[in-house]
Amino acid sequence: MRMSDGVEWAAHACALLAALPEGVGVSAALLAEFNDLPPAYMAKHMQALARAGVVTSARGAGGGYRLARPASEVTLWDIVEAVEGPEPAFRCTEIRQKGPCAAKPAECRHPCQIAAAFHAAEKAWRGSLKAVSLASILADLARKQSPARRAELLAWLETKL
Repeated sequence: MRMSDGVEWAAHACALLAALPEGVGVSAALLAEFNDLPPAYMAKHMQALARAGVVTSARGAGGGYRLARPASEVTLWDIVEAVEGPEPAFRCTEIRQKGPCAAKPAECRHPCQIAAAFHAAEKAWRGSLKAVSLASILADLARKQSPARRAELLAWLETKL
């Protein structure tokens, strides 16, 4: 399975939003600049996040994108689903009912072992992403990031806000 680059972009943007002070929003252009990404693509993914209720946006002074709910309530799955959609990665086409040795429809009332294995793996993958919140990512980052790097990031943001 391959996720689009937009998932990574959206996740990094949401992590930055989660680190902002309460009530502060940033534009898609600033998020794109921060991550050295094309502004149009960042805007597209921020709009997808807004449609999914992960972020909100406001116009005018002090406007921009913000998380729509606390970072502890936004998971990596929320971001993946907003960008990629809710459809499963594996879609069974009942290939076992094709070809010279095709199974009869009555023999295919239950998923085959291959489909069952893929569905189980996807359920585990989604569950794993649902267990990781932006708050937990920020907490881990705070433990691992050097004070100098954190100061550099904050200084850059302060010049832009």
